[in-house]
Amino acid sequence: MTEVTLESLAKRVEALEIALARQERHRSPKDWRKVVGMFRDSEFMREVDEECQRLREAEREAARCEESPE
Repeated sequence: MTEVTLESLAKRVEALEIALARQERHRSPKDWRKVVGMFRDSEFMREVDEECQRLREAEREAARCEESPE
């Protein structure tokens, strides 16, 4: 195994930075739009959405109860 030196680490970091920069150039700024509607017909995602909505409503109700004077 070769000895790790500051110079070898610097070269590795530079290579990683170059590789990341190349990936960034190829990434489309609109990538997120490809997933919109991806789970539209999924019963599982409908259940997840409903459960999240129930949790949000419960949190809102708890916050309202904390704010009201006793």
